Amino acid sequence: MTTAERIDTDPGTEPGTTLPALGLPATRAAGCPFDPAPGVERALREEPVTRATLWDGSSCWLVTRHQDVRQVLGDPRFSADATRPGFPFFTVGGREVIGTDPTFLRMDDPGHARLRRMLTADFMVKKMEAMRPEVQRLTDELLDRMTEGRGAADLVAEFALPLPSLVICLLLGVPYEDHEFFQRHSGILLSLRSTREEVRAAQDELVGYLVRLADAKRERPDDAIISRLVARGDLTSSEIAAMGRLLLIAGHETTANMTALSTLVLLRNPDQLARLREDPSLIKGAVEELLRYLTIVHNGLPRVATEDVRVGDVTVRAGEGVVCTLNTANRDDDAFPGGGGLDVGRDARRHVAFGFGIHQCLGQPLARVELQIALETLLRRLPGLRLDIPFEDVPFRHDMGIYGVHALPIAW
Repeated sequence: MTTAERIDTDPGTEPGTTLPALGLPATRAAGCPFDPAPGVERALREEPVTRATLWDGSSCWLVTRHQDVRQVLGDPRFSADATRPGFPFFTVGGREVIGTDPTFLRMDDPGHARLRRMLTADFMVKKMEAMRPEVQRLTDELLDRMTEGRGAADLVAEFALPLPSLVICLLLGVPYEDHEFFQRHSGILLSLRSTREEVRAAQDELVGYLVRLADAKRERPDDAIISRLVARGDLTSSEIAAMGRLLLIAGHETTANMTALSTLVLLRNPDQLARLREDPSLIKGAVEELLRYLTIVHNGLPRVATEDVRVGDVTVRAGEGVVCTLNTANRDDDAFPGGGGLDVGRDARRHVAFGFGIHQCLGQPLARVELQIALETLLRRLPGLRLDIPFEDVPFRHDMGIYGVHALPIAW
């Protein structure tokens, strides 16, 4: 019997818990693909801090409640260092890519702070807001091409994916003509099904590409992020490549999937779609609500305890892994009454879709600008927007670490 089979069929019951240990990564239900996995939702209701079993048979704590997730992510006694014993990985590929070549996302201070500070100014709210005209121009150009002489298209391939890819390439100084290369390798790194060998090969290819790009910037500098990191003189090409890899993958995968999934969930909630069309001033708040409701980092954020810490009714021991499930935290009725429903007029600003604490998403100001412009423009320019296949045939990304859809055929 394989590890996966054992996890699915004989999870067992961990001491100190009453629920069967959940298997991670957990899959959302086919009938309710916008909701968290059923077992994780049950944990939120019945046992907010419970046990989960990982792919290799090891166990970790699953933290599901909003207040507990914020506690763990804000407490320095829970380490983000992927090299520490007990750190939970969702897949063998994840351990390969993160455990052997961690970015600052998987480091603790002071190393984390040192590297993150090098990029903070590039993603400040004021700077991202100044990019609105450029993002709007790119959005309009993509929609012009997508709609010219046609009445149907795949929103992912022709709009949701190209827009953030163009923007992040512009910011980093990566040639957009190479987008198929880095999107293909990003897909392998994010897949829950990739083997160790596939992940290692994709990692080597992507890092090698970025090392060569960093070296080229030494000879031909520009004003983009990679060139400015090179100009500092205190980073190796490998360190720059690791930072570039993180920004490149996060900068297009997350926003692309949020754009497509947001469009789909609005089409499935026509009353909410109508509210947005009638009152475009709701768009900023609606984006926060969509981030809360959909929460595309659907397996959660991993940590490992460095000391014994009380979380809810459980004592997490030093060396034990913890996974904070952001999607259940964002559906917690104590934090968001009626959180299982979509309400574009809700004040959802306390959501944890971008994480919480010192490691929360560096690029969230950019993501907000892109999502606000993409969704407002899409709904304004395509009043007849509709899904072009049965909802049951939409290919959801159950196989990926970042949730969304592989394709979204639409018509207008």
